[in-house]
Amino acid sequence: MDDPLYWHRLQFAFTITYHYLFPQLTIGLALLIVVLKALALRTGKTEYADAARFWVRIFGLAFAMGVVTGIPMEFQFGTNWAAFSAKSGGVIGQTLAMEGIFAFFLESSFLALLVWGERRLGPQKHFLAALALFVGSWASGYFIVTTNAFMQHPVGYTADANGVLTIADLGAYLTNPWGLVQYAHTMVGAVVTGAFALASVGAYWTLRGEHAAAARVSLNTGVVAGLIAATLVAMPTGHEQGRMVAEHQPIALAAMEGHFESGPRAPLAVIGQPNVAERKLDNPIHLPAVLSYIAYGDFSANVRGLEDFPESEWPTNVELLYYSFHVMVGLGTVFIGWMALAALWLWRGRLATSRWLLWSLALAFPFPFIANTAGWLSAELGRQPWLIHGVLRTADGASPTVHGGSTLFTTLGFAGLYLVLGVLFLMLVAREVSHGPRALGAAPHA
Repeated sequence: MDDPLYWHRLQFAFTITYHYLFPQLTIGLALLIVVLKALALRTGKTEYADAARFWVRIFGLAFAMGVVTGIPMEFQFGTNWAAFSAKSGGVIGQTLAMEGIFAFFLESSFLALLVWGERRLGPQKHFLAALALFVGSWASGYFIVTTNAFMQHPVGYTADANGVLTIADLGAYLTNPWGLVQYAHTMVGAVVTGAFALASVGAYWTLRGEHAAAARVSLNTGVVAGLIAATLVAMPTGHEQGRMVAEHQPIALAAMEGHFESGPRAPLAVIGQPNVAERKLDNPIHLPAVLSYIAYGDFSANVRGLEDFPESEWPTNVELLYYSFHVMVGLGTVFIGWMALAALWLWRGRLATSRWLLWSLALAFPFPFIANTAGWLSAELGRQPWLIHGVLRTADGASPTVHGGSTLFTTLGFAGLYLVLGVLFLMLVAREVSHGPRALGAAPHA
């Protein structure tokens, strides 16, 4: 606990986990707003435009929170992680700059047009503004994921005699195979969050008998998009991500599954508690040979266990990695069944009258945030003890002159500030949900 590295890691983990609550919502909503605007143009029905207008306002609130909470992380690269920045800034600085210049400003500019320019632009140009917002939002995600993918699977770089990294092949860096798979998995996961938000608010309005047209549009769109996205998260994007981990980070795969002993026909742990001291999984329920198939496409494939690797190379917190991974996978599986059931009731024309199912959807909105957070925890904990896998250890990337007490003090400050911001955000969202959508040209709510 006296190690400054512990506090540096804790602070960055806290700030980035809190920050990502908002981009995952805006990334998901960006696509769904385009869908709603397209349906409004195609059908001429005002309820689609009214629903889109409401969700643009929610997007704006989440976008503002994402900006505010993202700024401290940029400073931490220079304060808490100066050694990492000095060695890798010539590589990751490229995509971070591209995210700010090409994506962030595109996203923020067209958000302003979406919020305040609908009457002046007209339906078609307003749709194009929504499309530009979507492009900016998803381009921003691409550059950030590409940066992280380099840390997971570094490609396209060279190192000088002092270990300072620079880009040797920009094309290889931007098309990192790990990054392409991770990007697809991350974006679809964000759509799950956005879809659950639509379904949750639509279900709430339906239960209260308010804003019937917009409630129907949000609920139905959220359920259909949620089923599609939840399925894609598992297959093919999640499956391909698992194969990427198996190929390039076999130690992480073993830790995620609590797999200590190597062998063919490796079982998949459905449940269990990793016992690192005794190097076994307590109280396991296994699916025989399934891990071998997921990792290598062959039920008889050999999967290496943690005992095959030096303990110094193991993830620094095997237990947390294991539980994070299983929370992500477990919730992802539940999401498919949840949305499939809702879609079946929708197809049968019974969703709007099934109060038990509506209540479950209305209360469902936190769970995709939990699943996405657990997914990122799995990725980042699995990479340890490396900051850049196989290139730079986490212990060598921290700032040697920043005291742990200073980091703890500022972390407490962030926690207090983020608590206030979080309460304010929830109050503003609750206010918008209470007022509901409004027609074009209607006066703002007091």
